[in-house]
Amino acid sequence: MENNARTTNSNKIIHKYLGGYFVFVLVAMSFLSGLYVGNKQNRTVSPDPLDGEDVQVIGDGRALDIDDLPEYLKHDVDFNLYWKVWNTIKESFVDNTIPETQLFYGSLRGMVDSLDDPYSLFLTPDITQRFTAELQGEFQGIGAEISIRNDILTVIAPLSGTPASKAGLRAGDMILEIDGQDTSGMFLDEAVTKIRGVGGTAVVLTIYREGFSEPKKFEIIRDTIIVNSVVWEVRKDGLGYVKISHFNENTSQLWNEAVRELLSAGVSGVIVDLRNNPGGFLDTAIEVSSEWLEDGVVVSEVGRDGEKFDYETTGSAQFAGMRTIVLINEGSASGSEILAGAVQDLGKAKLVGSTSFGKGSVQDYQVLPDGSSLKLTIAKWLTPKGRQIDGIGIDPDVAVAFTEEDFNAGLDPQLDVAVKILLDPTYVYVAPEGGEQE
Repeated sequence: MENNARTTNSNKIIHKYLGGYFVFVLVAMSFLSGLYVGNKQNRTVSPDPLDGEDVQVIGDGRALDIDDLPEYLKHDVDFNLYWKVWNTIKESFVDNTIPETQLFYGSLRGMVDSLDDPYSLFLTPDITQRFTAELQGEFQGIGAEISIRNDILTVIAPLSGTPASKAGLRAGDMILEIDGQDTSGMFLDEAVTKIRGVGGTAVVLTIYREGFSEPKKFEIIRDTIIVNSVVWEVRKDGLGYVKISHFNENTSQLWNEAVRELLSAGVSGVIVDLRNNPGGFLDTAIEVSSEWLEDGVVVSEVGRDGEKFDYETTGSAQFAGMRTIVLINEGSASGSEILAGAVQDLGKAKLVGSTSFGKGSVQDYQVLPDGSSLKLTIAKWLTPKGRQIDGIGIDPDVAVAFTEEDFNAGLDPQLDVAVKILLDPTYVYVAPEGGEQE
């Protein structure tokens, strides 16, 4: 994956990307960064599912009838209008110190924002630089991944052991204010810039969470964090446990080390913890998923023209036949959903936890000649059985709640159930409400 995951030249870097903008508000900035991939391996083509339809596929994947467009959107583009607005601003705006470069980059950001797709982004050179550092596993900030969901700035996942996690942020938390400033209508990169900062300084986030009677303020002290994307252990009960926090540049090497150690220890089963994993490199997600799959399709991709490309297994299937539980929750997105969807569809593992985030799109990431970058949604992805999970998520085979009380008490009922299932194949989990989950 190291070499074929990206192509470079002197002017640009192009990556295929899963995930949104994993704004790692850690040391640099923060979530939905997504994932890169390189070459499409073992790609096959199927008929165009929209063939013959008078439709247009828009940012969020909906098919829109051209006739439904407002009348002004059916006209040819008149760039004289653009320059008229540009010149009017330059000649008449009250603050004549605004540089032209600010207008220029603002117009590029607005153009991408008009796609109405939360995962397509234009990043200025400074944000691109920080974003690149994040993908290498070193961050500065609070350690949370954020995105815009339902027009609300939302925590996708606090990374384990970071200031955000220690302060009590949870996946799904809605950020209403940053240091007292209302986040309504705030661009994602603007929010990231406000949250990130020098280690040792504080940021106050006003959070609303389901179950809160009113919003609460969380003061979080920023820090410099280096995150290993994979940690593992051989448990005393003979099970292996692997936590994958995201799929980044160091994941493949660490994952291979984990597999070797767990197999050499002769573990009787494996728990793969993908909770709060927002995604990462597509190639890496496929590589890890392939550890359970001897052959066949791991994930499929459907582009704007309806062509379907299949990505087949690439690994040595060293965990084929290994009893496996995969833990997921509402913070499991993108690449982690590819893994979860593949092993669930093909009967290679049982999923335990709560419904995943529902990030089923693929982005191309391109660094532009001036150091800015463009991340653009170019496809949707499907599980091996053809499931479209975007905006829906993946339901676990065994639904186990993880409550605020569990979190505060240091309990982990989802992990506990996973252990019981692996140690006792006859075990059947019964939810506290009385609903039996098998």
